[in-house]
This record gives sequence, structure tokens and C-alpha cells, in this order.
Amino acid sequence: MWSVAQLVPSAALPFPRPATLAIVVAAVGFGIALIGVLQFWRASTTINPHTPQKSAQLVEHGIYRFSRNPMYLGLAVVLLAWALYLTNALSLLLIPGFIVYINRFQILPEERHMRALFGQPFDEYAARVRRWI
Repeated sequence: MWSVAQLVPSAALPFPRPATLAIVVAAVGFGIALIGVLQFWRASTTINPHTPQKSAQLVEHGIYRFSRNPMYLGLAVVLLAWALYLTNALSLLLIPGFIVYINRFQILPEERHMRALFGQPFDEYAARVRRWI
């Protein structure tokens, strides 16, 4: 995002006080992700995205009632904060790329493991709660 902002300065956005806005948005993103981490920790299940097969239980309460992936959602919001700080429209366009990448290479494999581990309860949860928001 920083490279894009440097390479195409003509795509600058006229945000007043971008640092203040970015700090607020980043705090929201970190908060969302942290809540997700803490709820996994309280449930004694893994937060390691590379070992979803080690999940001890299906977490469906708290923030997980609204998003199946609040940690990734939080990261996307932090990226939004960074793009706002950079005040560059093209940097904003990279966020959908992050979402597509995470969906394809992280979330879909995690969901396969969750289906294998939890079966119908996961399918019911997935039908009830969206991936992101």
C-alpha cells in the first residue's frame, strides 16, 4: 500500500487529519481482532491459522455471532486504517485483494477442517453467520 501511494501520488485523497482518522479506525480493527483472539483463548482452542485441525471447539458466541472471522475482519479494518493514513485511493483498492486472498487461501481451507471436525453444527453455524460481517 505504501509503495502504491509513493508510485501514484496523484491518487491522493483530501482527508483532513488522516492520522487521527487512521488511529481511530486502526483501534477498532485491533479491538475486533483482539476480541476474537480472547474468545478463542477462553474456549481453549487454537488461534494458529495454520493448524485449524487442532480446534478444540466451535466458538459461536460473542463476536462470533456476527462474524465467523473477526480476526481477519480486524486485519482488514487495520489495512483500511493504513490506506486512510496514506490518503491514497489506489491503496484502498488493495483491501479487496487481501479479502479475496484470505478467503481463498486461508478461510476456505479452515472451513474444510471445521466441517471435518464439527460436521452439521459447523454447517448450521456457517448458514447463520456470515464470513466477514
